Amino acid sequence: MAEYHDHFYQSEDGLQLHARIYEAAGSSALSVVCLPGLTRNARDFHDLAIFLSSSAKPGRRVVVFEYRGRGQSQWDADSTHYNVATEAKDVLVGLDGLAIPRAAFIGTSRGGLIIHVLAALRPDILGPIVLNDIGPVIEPEGLVQIRDYLSTAPRPGSFNEAETVQRKIHGAAFPSLSDEDWRRFVRAIYRDDAGRPVPDFDSALINGLWAFDPAKPMPDLWAQFDLLAAKPLLTIRGTNSRLLSQATVEEMARRHPGMEIELVAGQGHAPLLETADLPARITKFLTRKS
Repeated sequence: MAEYHDHFYQSEDGLQLHARIYEAAGSSALSVVCLPGLTRNARDFHDLAIFLSSSAKPGRRVVVFEYRGRGQSQWDADSTHYNVATEAKDVLVGLDGLAIPRAAFIGTSRGGLIIHVLAALRPDILGPIVLNDIGPVIEPEGLVQIRDYLSTAPRPGSFNEAETVQRKIHGAAFPSLSDEDWRRFVRAIYRDDAGRPVPDFDSALINGLWAFDPAKPMPDLWAQFDLLAAKPLLTIRGTNSRLLSQATVEEMARRHPGMEIELVAGQGHAPLLETADLPARITKFLTRKS
């Protein structure tokens, strides 16, 4: 049986959007919806999705969305549509088309922000939630780092060169990654264009980051986070993260006393969810909470 199948659907404004679906034959367990980061795609969740659908007991159907302008989803001619509110609505359209009224959600970075928006738009669709290195407050330092990286990242000519580039950029924040981890990381970031690595997103995504002024206070999502108070919640933080601070995690725990916390040593923003025994940890959380 194929590991996954592709699902295409249409957004409200007519774009063709894509999701990967990993089936779990005969399982009645709550489905899992995976939401990637800003420029990322479904490959980020491949190993975790295989584990949750095939190895974990019970197996779960896993749906991994690719937002407009990423992966196999169509690019948007209007880059102002690359925003969390629009992407949250796109996810809801996809879930409605798949007849999924409620699911567990795993959101990495941007995906976690989308979960906050879903809490305001349609809270009943949210079952247990895993936030991967994201919370209601984004540290300006981390956002500047992401913007600068995306704006100046070199274009490698081979996957070996791409691995060297990524180790140079991110190695200090991710000293715990193995050679195999780096290889998977690179294959997730880039699509393979006849052996040449190509960034798998619309470069216009970066436009929205230039409006950010690190000298001004950033808006937060505490009001939306507070809507998650009754939801089972696991927050994962890389100990080297510059986007999610330990202080923010502590305030999240104060507001949501039932929140579970998993710190991932030797990783920054955002921890690779197939490493550090995270698949087993996530499975245990989902089994107890759904």
